[in-house]
Amino acid sequence: MIIPIRLESSTVRGYNVTIDRLPKLSFDTKVVIVTNPTVAGFHLDNLLSKIDAKDLDVVTVKDGEEYKNLDTIVDILDELFTKQLDRKSLLIAFGGGVIGDMTGFTASIYQRGIDFIQIPTTLLAQVDASVGGKTGVNNRFGKNLIGAFYQPKAVYIDIDFLKTLPKREFSAGMAELIKMSVMFDREFFEFLEKDDLSSRDSLNRAIARSVELKAWVVNQDEKEAGIRAVLNYGHTFAHVIENETNYREYLHGEAVAIGMVMANLLSYELALISLDEVDRVKNLLIKHNLPITYEIRDIEIFYNKFFLDKKSSNSKIKFILPKSIGDFEVRDNISKETILKVLAKFKRVDR
Repeated sequence: MIIPIRLESSTVRGYNVTIDRLPKLSFDTKVVIVTNPTVAGFHLDNLLSKIDAKDLDVVTVKDGEEYKNLDTIVDILDELFTKQLDRKSLLIAFGGGVIGDMTGFTASIYQRGIDFIQIPTTLLAQVDASVGGKTGVNNRFGKNLIGAFYQPKAVYIDIDFLKTLPKREFSAGMAELIKMSVMFDREFFEFLEKDDLSSRDSLNRAIARSVELKAWVVNQDEKEAGIRAVLNYGHTFAHVIENETNYREYLHGEAVAIGMVMANLLSYELALISLDEVDRVKNLLIKHNLPITYEIRDIEIFYNKFFLDKKSSNSKIKFILPKSIGDFEVRDNISKETILKVLAKFKRVDR
């Protein structure tokens, strides 16, 4: 299956997301694969057998969200300059969302921009992070605060790479599938409630539907000036959770799952969603072994960290909230009192 990304408001050429077994790839230029030791150990030989290039090298970086920073970008750049890549060279992001984000950002700044392609190996990256052109790194102030919108030349999604994915990583990817269904497609949500995605066909169907929905959004709004912000459902809370735990306690999808629970309770406080639907979303997260609780040490500190989020502006916090399953509402006028009331439900109880 091929899903086109056609950027209506951009001069950047579009590209295709191919969902199938990875094909043979041929490049008449220098190619560098960026990956980590875990992915390389499982799948690098397979990828190398699929690529024919003028010159082919591999750059391996440390594995983990805590290494998604400017220091790692400098390390990658040093390798690229040492290998004498030019402006016609190509990078391949081969790994999960962290690898994709860092490779894309590196491609955007190396000699003012070279091509890259995404070959995602985690469910989260396949359904979300590899599509849409968001690239970047974290710093001590927050997540993805340094980066660029920079579109790949192509995306290749092959679910065979998921065979070696730990169950926890697979569950983290499910959070993004659930996110898309709650925001945009009630029928898709109901499919996820009923199906366990254990067959190749059902998993491909779920990935394809998620990519279709994201393509529909990105095609309209490449740089998050409007509807694309809806893809951040759960993320406003999740980014604070990740920052508070130094990106080490939760996988991104796990933090998003908790963030969705928080967003749903805020939506319920505003009478946008029923308690029954709040429970349905929570139960679907539980079905896929995702966390739904978090202990906030200080709700005032947690609240103030919202203002470091990229989506906040003019001292207003933008929240993406479900307005029943399959619909949404964007609010930036919620009172601090209401927000704190929801955060208080997660307040740590000292024993």
